[in-house]
Amino acid sequence: MDVFFREWERRAPGETRDVGRARALASALGLLAPDAPVLTVVGSKGKGTTATYASAFLGAAGLRVCTVTSPGLRSHRDRIRVDGRAVSGEELALLADVLEEAMAALPPPSNGYLSPSGLFTIAGVLHAGRVDAEAIVLEAGMGGRSDEAALFPPDVAAITPVFREHAGVLGDTAAEIAEEKLGVAGPAAHVLSAPQSAGVTAVLGDVEFVGSGGSGLPPDLLPAGLGRAGAELGVAAARRLPGVTEPAPGAVRDVLSSIVLPGRLSWHDVPGSATRLLIDSAIDRTGVAAALTAARETWGTIDHVVVCLPDHKDLEGAVTELEALPVTFVRLPLPHLRFTHALPPGWDVVDSPAITPESLATLGHRVVVLGTVYFTGHVLDVVDADTERLYVTSASRRRS
Repeated sequence: MDVFFREWERRAPGETRDVGRARALASALGLLAPDAPVLTVVGSKGKGTTATYASAFLGAAGLRVCTVTSPGLRSHRDRIRVDGRAVSGEELALLADVLEEAMAALPPPSNGYLSPSGLFTIAGVLHAGRVDAEAIVLEAGMGGRSDEAALFPPDVAAITPVFREHAGVLGDTAAEIAEEKLGVAGPAAHVLSAPQSAGVTAVLGDVEFVGSGGSGLPPDLLPAGLGRAGAELGVAAARRLPGVTEPAPGAVRDVLSSIVLPGRLSWHDVPGSATRLLIDSAIDRTGVAAALTAARETWGTIDHVVVCLPDHKDLEGAVTELEALPVTFVRLPLPHLRFTHALPPGWDVVDSPAITPESLATLGHRVVVLGTVYFTGHVLDVVDADTERLYVTSASRRRS
C-alpha cells in the first residue's frame, strides 16, 4: 500500500496536502464526473454511521452502492466497500497499481503532497466505475471544501454534528468549521443536517434539518446511543439521492436489521478469556458519557476503561466522566497524532503494542474501550472482530 502513503510520509515540515494535484490525478483517471450519483457525508462526529445507514438504505432500494470511509477499521480494505463488503486484497492492489501509474505521469510534487485519505477516496471512485456502482457514498476525511471528497460534487450532502475540532486548521470556532464543512456541497446539492448548535445552525442557513424521527424508521431499526441521529440523517439523505425509489418496508427491514457497526457501541469477547469489551469511538465528553451509560445498563458495573484520545480530542471532558473509574491511557505511534496533555496521576499509561488479548483479560470481565477510530480499529484487530461486511442486501446474497 506504499502508493497511498508515499508522499505523505515524505512530506516536509509544515507541508500540507495538495488538493489541486489530487484533482489533476482524478482528472487523468477520468473520474471528475462519476457516472453514479454521489452522496457525501461531512461533520465532526458520526460520519461512519451516517454513511453506513445511507448505503444500506440505498442497497434496500435495489442499488449497487460503493462506499468510501476513512479511516479503515481493521485494514485499508475496509475503506472501500461494495454493498457493505470490504474490497479484497487483490482488488485494492489493482487499484493501487492504477494510481501508481497515473501518479507517475503527473509533475513531481511542488506545493504539497497527495494525502492518504484523498488517494483512498480517488481509488474508491475508480472502483465504483469498475463495478458499475449505481450510487457512491463518500465519507469526507477531516474537512469539507478542503477535502478531496469535494473533487466529486455531491448530489446530496449530509452534515453530522459539528463541533470545535481541529481548531486552527479548519477554523477557530465551530461556526467557522461548519462553514468549511458546508463547502463540500456545490450550488446544486441537496444539503441535509443533523441537529446542530445555535451557532452552527445559523451558518448552515436553510438546509434541511433531520431531527428525531426524521428517517421514518421504526426505533428497532436504529442504533442505540448517539449513533441514532447519524443513522436517521443517513436514511433521510439517501432518500434525496436522484433516482432513488422508496424500497418496500420488508426490504428496508431485511437490510437495515443486518447492519453491524464495529467500534460504535459494539460488544466483543476477548479470545481465550471471560473478558467482554464495549468498544466505542467516543472522542468527547458526551460520547464518553453515553458509552459508560450503555455499559452500566448492560453490566451494572465497569471493571476498567481503556482510552486513547490525542491532544485535539476532548481529553478534559473524558477525564471528568472517567474520574471514579480505573483507566489505562493508550498512546498511538502515529506521527500526526500528539499525546502531550497532562493525565490524572492514577491512570496507567501504555503504548498501543501493549494492548493484547492477554493484557485486556487482566483488566477484568467488563472493560470499556474508548477513543479515536485509529485506536478502536486497533483493538478490533487485536480481538479479531469481524469487520468484513457492514450490512447484507438480497442482491449481494445472490452474488455470493
